[in-house]
Amino acid sequence: MKSNFWRNSVGLLPEHDWKREWAAGILSYFASVYIVMVNAAILHDAGMPLRAGMVATLLTALTGCLLMAFAGKTPIIVVPGMGINAFFTYTLVHSMKLDWREALAVVVVTGVLFAIVAFTSLYRILSEAIPHNLQHAITVGIGLFLTFIGLQKSGIVIAHQTTFVAIGHFSDPAVITSCITLLLALVLFIRGTSGGLLISMAVGTGLAYLLGATKGPENVESGHVFSGYSNVFFGMQWTGLLSLVFWIAIFLLLLIVVFENIGLIASQTQLANRPERFKSSLRALSIANIAAGIFGSSPVVAAAESNAGIAAGGRSGLTSLVTGILFGATFLFIPLLAYVPDSAIAPILMVIGGLMVQSVREMDFSDMTELFPAFLVMVMIPFTYSIVDGMAFGFITYPILKLSMGKGKDVPPALYAIAALFVANFILHALL
Repeated sequence: MKSNFWRNSVGLLPEHDWKREWAAGILSYFASVYIVMVNAAILHDAGMPLRAGMVATLLTALTGCLLMAFAGKTPIIVVPGMGINAFFTYTLVHSMKLDWREALAVVVVTGVLFAIVAFTSLYRILSEAIPHNLQHAITVGIGLFLTFIGLQKSGIVIAHQTTFVAIGHFSDPAVITSCITLLLALVLFIRGTSGGLLISMAVGTGLAYLLGATKGPENVESGHVFSGYSNVFFGMQWTGLLSLVFWIAIFLLLLIVVFENIGLIASQTQLANRPERFKSSLRALSIANIAAGIFGSSPVVAAAESNAGIAAGGRSGLTSLVTGILFGATFLFIPLLAYVPDSAIAPILMVIGGLMVQSVREMDFSDMTELFPAFLVMVMIPFTYSIVDGMAFGFITYPILKLSMGKGKDVPPALYAIAALFVANFILHALL
């Protein structure tokens, strides 16, 4: 009786092998644990203490995996999203000038709105309002943006006045470390090595110290693992609640979170042969996004690394439960994670960026009114160093080109409203 209750609580069906589920959970953990240091480094760029960023990331991943295990009952791993964390730091904080605490408030409100969308039929309406080309273009653009950030962190590309130029000092130990780590990460990933990105990061860290590319962490607080985290937990700041910028940030973040997760969860539940769990998984993820802001992290996604566990036989929430337990155990290693330098993290950003660019294969380039708005989104996100501005160019151009060709009826009514909001955002910035 107790056994059946346990199996039902995580969606473990009679035909599922619990040993295979455990193995899939362990594999998923090693495939995704790199996110702890990478996400913390990006949150640190927003001004958050590095160690607090690690704690926030781990608590968010642990909670997300548990929610997916018991509410979603699927083998989907929930972690802070790569690309969305870049939006949090480099757009909300750097471009839109929100304090990182205000950005956390944006995450919480976005999570609440996402929950409303997930628990109603609004997720279908919102998803259908944005053309598929623009949805995929956002993913590609963010992938290129992540790659660009990785190139900068590695030292391969450096800032020179108002432009970015390729560095000429390939004798720099940090650049050497990054290049070797990148090559190793690519080889291991393409060969399908389990935990390849984690292995690459570990090797890159050792190489950085061996070559003298880093002298160790300089900005990590001493003391207990949770020291300094009290300022991050429930650290949302609501001073900008009545400002237009705050709500524009929420709207844009909601679009990204909804589009990305609907696509990921749909594909992963199909891959696990559990399509009936789509709604429950989406709802669990929406609650996890509220928790992310409360814990002090950028929004979460259904991790692409979930595919590794599913391919290994993960079919139920037991897989995500095992991964969550292992994320909890990772708290013991936070002091060691602080020693991972940028030169070992940057190549991982480049690899993830390359994976995101794969979405270009899903795009239709036969119609010029579809091609050029998507093209503008893809190139303007990295070139303007702003996800918002890059999206704006494409979303404003799309209805204009459709109207110019007499295809105004092909534009969903909601898209006209979205384009108008982007125009208002440009006008607002011009007046400030």
